[in-house]
Amino acid sequence: MSTVYLNGDYLPMEEAKISPMDRGFLFGDGIYEVVPSYDGQLVGFGPHMQRMQDGLDALEIKMNIDHTAWRNIASELINRNGGGNLGIYFHVSRGADSRRHHAYPENIAPTIYAFAFEIPPAPVPDKASATCYTVSTTEDLRWKRCNIKSTALLGNVMHYQHGHSRGHSETILYNEQRELTEAAACNVFVVKAGVVATPDLDHQKLPGITRLMLLDILRRDGSIPVEERVVMLDELDSADEVWITSSSKEIAPVVEIDGKPVGDGKVGDVWLAAQQLYTAHKLSLIHI
Repeated sequence: MSTVYLNGDYLPMEEAKISPMDRGFLFGDGIYEVVPSYDGQLVGFGPHMQRMQDGLDALEIKMNIDHTAWRNIASELINRNGGGNLGIYFHVSRGADSRRHHAYPENIAPTIYAFAFEIPPAPVPDKASATCYTVSTTEDLRWKRCNIKSTALLGNVMHYQHGHSRGHSETILYNEQRELTEAAACNVFVVKAGVVATPDLDHQKLPGITRLMLLDILRRDGSIPVEERVVMLDELDSADEVWITSSSKEIAPVVEIDGKPVGDGKVGDVWLAAQQLYTAHKLSLIHI
């Protein structure tokens, strides 16, 4: 994975240089997206790019790149880096100024960077081969604009480390009212008596693309009831299943939380049905 894109050019990663005065470096002043690609097929590309544009608009970073141009960059990176199973990382910062100043500078060009990296094969709907997760819980101490996919990720990194340092693979977060928000790098779903529930969106949660696609697929199929609502922390204790979702994990079963098993501690039947539906339909959701 050696060829990257930087401000209109494709070049070896070791030759890509960004100014130390870039506001992405100094302030985390930027937006990013990661789009999975399997054998050249991009998953959820349109919603990913729309979320990026929403974030750029929220930060008042002005750009003139449309979805077609982003797709061309992704395709070129896939071709130049050998294809296969790749994640495509897109990063836009406000750009480099001649001085460090908190206010948004005028008349500077955004820095546009993208690269490809290897990812595992797409998850398959099979209990025996599912990657299972153990997680921790902790109070969500991040800022109040978590709906923006900002490159300023220190809060997420610290919460992820909370679980990692305890031997877990993620950390599920809750607010002062003990309502679930999300995980450090994923959205969260709970299953009880066959009904799937996920916290409804607000400023505390990133509008995950896998979350969006999964909800759309489940509602169109209709065989698994689904709810978007307030989900309380104590619902994890009585849940039959808990999932975390992201573009790289798709729908990942959680089998242990804070050292206690979820349900019977095994991958659940509702997860299997949901993953089967997601696998069957994830590449056809061009309407969302």
